[in-house]
This record gives sequence, structure tokens and C-alpha cells, in this order.
Amino acid sequence: MFYAIVIFISAFLIFLVQPLIAKQILPWFGGSAAVWGTCLLFFQSALLAGYAYADVLTRYLSMKRQVIVHGVLLVAAIITMPIIASDAWRPFGNEDPILRILGLLLATIGLPYFLLASTTPLIGAWYWRRHQASAPYRLFALSNFASLLALLGYPFLIEPWLGNRETAWAWSGLFCIFAVLCFALGLSTVKNAQNVGDQQVGGSDLNDATHSIHIGQWLRWVALSAIGSALLLGVSSHLTQNISSAPLLWVVPLALYLITFIISFDHPRWYKRAVFLPLAIVLVPAMAWLSDSLNLKMVTPVYALGLFVVCMVCHGELARLKPHPSKLTTFYLSISIGGALGSLAMAVIAPLVFAGYFELYAALIGAAVIALFIPIGETSRMRWLAKGVASLVVLAVGLLSWQGIRDYTLDVRFMERDFYGVVRTRDNSTGANFRSLIHGAIAHGGQLLEEELQMTPSSYYGPTSGYGRVFASLPDAPKTVGVIGLGAGALAVYAKPGDHWVFYEISPSVVTAAKKDFTFLEKMKGTHEIVIGDGRLSLDREPSRQFDVLAMDAFSGDSIPTHLITKEAMEIYMKHLKPNGVIVFQATNRFVDLLPVAKNLADAHGLSIVLVTDSPDFETGPEYWLANTDQVIMTRNQNLLNQEKIKSGAVEIQKRPGFPMFTDDYINLLRLFKRGS
Repeated sequence: MFYAIVIFISAFLIFLVQPLIAKQILPWFGGSAAVWGTCLLFFQSALLAGYAYADVLTRYLSMKRQVIVHGVLLVAAIITMPIIASDAWRPFGNEDPILRILGLLLATIGLPYFLLASTTPLIGAWYWRRHQASAPYRLFALSNFASLLALLGYPFLIEPWLGNRETAWAWSGLFCIFAVLCFALGLSTVKNAQNVGDQQVGGSDLNDATHSIHIGQWLRWVALSAIGSALLLGVSSHLTQNISSAPLLWVVPLALYLITFIISFDHPRWYKRAVFLPLAIVLVPAMAWLSDSLNLKMVTPVYALGLFVVCMVCHGELARLKPHPSKLTTFYLSISIGGALGSLAMAVIAPLVFAGYFELYAALIGAAVIALFIPIGETSRMRWLAKGVASLVVLAVGLLSWQGIRDYTLDVRFMERDFYGVVRTRDNSTGANFRSLIHGAIAHGGQLLEEELQMTPSSYYGPTSGYGRVFASLPDAPKTVGVIGLGAGALAVYAKPGDHWVFYEISPSVVTAAKKDFTFLEKMKGTHEIVIGDGRLSLDREPSRQFDVLAMDAFSGDSIPTHLITKEAMEIYMKHLKPNGVIVFQATNRFVDLLPVAKNLADAHGLSIVLVTDSPDFETGPEYWLANTDQVIMTRNQNLLNQEKIKSGAVEIQKRPGFPMFTDDYINLLRLFKRGS
């Protein structure tokens, strides 16, 4: 029982800290979906290091020395508490985000996470030393069950009630308790070990040739683990790019991934090849087919089920291939190597190799290929039949992936990738010739291509949108305008002679696309400057700009990054706004309702707030490219709101009773989901 308790606490802490620390640093790196991918790379790598440490410790040190070394490191980890990221790690805008994030995580949670990661294999090995009659693999299932509780508990029970700092302090306190229990367990194991040889040498049983591991066996362990890890990152990135980068959407795929570990290693009866392999044969091609669909009501359940089934196959096969318990730490180490390789391939290698977001296809093809190497059937004829079916699935997934990549790149003029996503431009002649800017899978405006129409408002910025009504109602005097989120530069159609506009853009690729394929910046009236970096962090570093208008038009996927809609962010905006200035929020989103958040922010600063909903409906002509929008206007300037062009299209936003103020420490995405989404 003592062993189970220590493993349970360690696994709970490991997977509680993952969304906790990622949420802490998300605002510093632009709210990008890639932040979570980079964090997962660190977590998998730290897990690998922890498993390697456990393997080396149990192979080469006596039990007593193992406990001494581990105890010293536990004390050192306690000294690093609490796990709150230092402001010194905040980026300045010109660093490599991946290296910055990895360095931050290493400094903040590196040692505690490393020791927690080593717990399951190390304690499992200690358990085997003391109770050699009992196999310790069910402790692995228990570990994953605790991880699942932490993951699901964070967005549903912890995040709605506790802030980041409170949770970090609670986590740090629980880690100290864990450290004491773990050291006490080590001392108890030393005292009660049944075999004298275990006391004196680290691994006489671990080096038993009877249970040697062959290279083919090791490669299967690594490959199965890598495919599950890669698909986890692929599905997570797909969801966060198209909805929002937030802990809730991080933990659901990770929870499904962990559930498959729990089921597979709890008992062999849960994994049935006859059930899961046919499901995988259907679902993996379906995932490839739906890869470019924005119908998330259909895509999300298919991808969730597909992730579960593929991971069930990978982890079920791993459980079938598990070695004698004397090779337990080597087995765990192999699993962690595969997990780290899968994460490395998706988070680092793929962005360097692929110009577009193609790594999901690679993961799906890998999932199909792995079926070729799963021995199925009792006769040679059945095995060849199974391999033939698997080959057809590989061919189908390959063809669907090729079709998806072809559609992704069809008529694309420009495509470039950076840490913040893939930027594409594409021409379309429906209604009128129009060039779109696409970030990820979402079109973020564009430009009419006819010479006389290039500076005509379009997409989300039409004359009856919130932006259009505000600029039409402002005096003709020269203005200073700030825009967080450059996009194609489409808002510049409203610039007038004497104006000075400042565009804040975090993605260098977006800036390149705006200059190369659009003429808004070139043809705009007035002057402009572009500040590369996260808009909020850039504004925080600058002296007051005294903006007449501040436009919040940044997006991560289909949603405004949540760190731009907190109390602390609003205080920064107010520092830069003239007393009678106006803030316009782009609130257009299919899934997330930003209105109660905006209402709280406006009320906290004595601003009046209205919503302008624009629903143009044209089937032809240049107006075809006017988009449906929801835009929020905040200002103390009541005269502006009383202007006919605003008043005729605006409605008041009602306060939602009991809805809390969002802060950097507290954001609850669950309460923002639209009904029916």
C-alpha cells in the first residue's frame, strides 16, 4: 500500500503541473498552440531522463546507495519550491521561443519533475526487490490513473476555483510531502529487502541473461510508444489551432492517451485485437479524410475516438510485449524514449522540415504502418491476409493524406511557417477576385484584387462592422491608432492623411505575407510602423502611446488569445489610451463567447460597452467577401457612442451575474463555450 500511495502522489503531481506551468507561461509567448507542443516535448524529455536515471540507479547502485542519492536530490528539489516562473524569463521578442520555453521549464520545474518522472520505474523496481513474487506492472496502471485524475481535475475542479499562484503553492506543498514519503519508503525497502544480494549489488537480477532483451523487441517498444505520442501532439495541435489554446483543450487528448495506458496495463482482458484493430482500420483513414474540415462538431468526436483507439492499439501491444519484471526499468525507459521521439518529431523536426502543417498526416501514416508489424492470426494464411488489409489501410491513408496536402497547397501563392503557425495566401474569384490570408486553418481577412477596389473595406472590416462604424464616426482630425494583430493589414483602409498607425504582430511570417502579397500598408494614407512581438508585452514595455483607437484583432486559431482579455492586460491598454479613446475587440468566434469577459473589463475601468453584430449577405460582387462579425466597442466617450452610425447598429451588453473577472491568474474557458457549440 505504501508503494502505491507514493506512486499515486507522484503521478498526480506530474500531470497536475503540466497544464499549471503551461498556463503560467502561455501569456508570455503569444497564446500560441505551439506553446503546449513545446511543453509536451519538455515533459516527454524529462520523463525520459527520469526513467534513464531510475534504470541506471537500479542497475549499478545498491539499495542503500540508491536511497541516499535519491534522498539528496529530493532535498535539493524542495529548496527550489515554489514552482512559479520567474519574470526574468519573459521574452523580448527576438529570441527563439522553443529554446526560451525549454530553458524556463528546466529552471522552474526541471529537478522536481525529473524526480517525479523517475518514481514509477524506481518504486516499481524497489517493490520487485522486496516482493519478487508479485509483478509490479499494475503499479504502472495506478500511476496513469492518478495522472488522469490530475488532468481532469485541473480544468473542471481546480482551475474554476483556484488561481495559478494558489495552485502552484499547493502543488509545492504536496511535493514536499511526497519527498518525505518517498525517502521513508526507500529506507523501509532497504530494511526489509528479502534478498541479501539486493542489498549489496544494484542489479544481479537485472542482468539475468534468461530475460535478455533483443533489439527487435526494443525497437517495437520504442515504435509503439512513439506513434501514440506523435498522434497525441497532432490531435492536440489540430484542436487548439481551430478552437482556442487553453488547458481544457490540452488535457482532453492527454486524458484519452492516459486512459489507454490505464486500461492496457491494468489487465490483459481490456485490450482485444479483434475489437480495436478493425476500429483503427476505419478511424485512421477517417481522420486523414477530415483533416482539413472545419466542421468541428463532426471532427472532434472522430479525432477523439481515433486517438483513443490508436493509442489503445499501441499501448495494448506494449502491454502484451512487456518483459519479465526484472527488466522493468529498461521497459519503462524504452517507452519514454519512444514518447520523447514522437514529441521531438512533432514539435521540433516537423516545423523545420515541413513548410505547411503536414505532421498530422505523417503521424496518421505512421499509425497505419505500425499495423503491418503486429502479428495477427494463428496460421500463415491469416497472417498474410491481415498484412494485406493493413497494406490497403496504409495505401488509403497515404492517398487521403496526399489529397489533403494537395488541397492545402492548391492555388497557394505564399506559404511560410514559424513558431506561431503556418501562414498562407490564396486567391479566389468567387464573387470578385479576392486574396485571403490564412493562418493555420482559419482565414483572417484579405484584399479585393481589382486596382480600384484594393483599399475598399472587406472581410471582417466592412463599413457596417464595429470597426467601420467607429472609424466613420470619429472626427477627421489626425489620429494615433494601435492594432494588435496585423493580419493582411486590412484595417489600414480606414487610415487618413496625418494618421499614425502602429501594428503589433507576433508572427514574422504574417509580416512577410502582409508586405509581399497585400498592398494595404503600401497604399494606406498616413504613416505606420510595425512592432514585432506579442502585442501585450510590447505595449507593456513602451511608454504611453496615447492612442485614439486601439484595435484588438489578434487571433490564435479561431479565438483571441486569452492573455489579451485579462484584468492585467486591460490595465496595459488603458495606459496607452487617450481619456476619450476607444477600444474595439474582435469577438467573432464560433465556439467561445467573449462578451461577459469584455463586459467585466469595461465595467472595471468605467467604460461604456456595446456590441455591433454585422451579418452581410451577398451572393455576388465585391460585397460577397464581407464576413459576419461580432465586434465590441469600449469607450468613455459617450458622444461617440451616440453617433448615428454606431447607435443604429449597436446593442448593450448585459452583465452576466456571478461571472468572475478574468485575470492572468484565473481564466475559466469552460464558462465561455457557446451553447450548442
